[in-house]
Amino acid sequence: MTDFIDASGFRANVGIVLIRGKGDVFLGGRTGGRGWQFPQGGIGRNEDPEEGMFRELKEEIGLEPGDVRIIASTRGWLRYRLPAQYLRRNAKQACIGQKQRWFMLEMTSGEDRFRFDTTATPEFESWRWVDYWAPVREVIYFKRAVYARALDELGRHAFAGGPPPLPAWWEEEKTLRNLARRRESQPQPQPQ
Repeated sequence: MTDFIDASGFRANVGIVLIRGKGDVFLGGRTGGRGWQFPQGGIGRNEDPEEGMFRELKEEIGLEPGDVRIIASTRGWLRYRLPAQYLRRNAKQACIGQKQRWFMLEMTSGEDRFRFDTTATPEFESWRWVDYWAPVREVIYFKRAVYARALDELGRHAFAGGPPPLPAWWEEEKTLRNLARRRESQPQPQPQ
């Protein structure tokens, strides 16, 4: 499959929030110890986001459509930009970030259905269930805002009273993100 990168440089992608019980979410440990994240992956130019989601679900964690129930999806695309060191350039077009449709799925089968060996290059080598908001803190820094937006929007559909309450660390993280944004926007001193 070839990536679909739109005219603005955003790669079309799906993200998957897999929940169980009262709201624990699946977090995958990336192969080679490269951090933790939700299952996600690119979709092709003519691939429907839901089709892409089921393909990625199978490729990354081995689950079939019968192992889950779709609870909700985001109304539109959620975007994030890649930091300069992660920009991908090819002969046709630069990829400056991802635009993602997010899906929330409820696990309806047993954990014995997880498989990470369905492709030649597995995305994950381990997994764990975590509290609902924990992935916002554990994913690589440039994906945190989109994770928060996806969890907030999807949680409004999954839980009768809306998403679970924000954890105590949320305000501290918000303060640190705002400080980092202010520093990035200030002119840097020029060497003399």
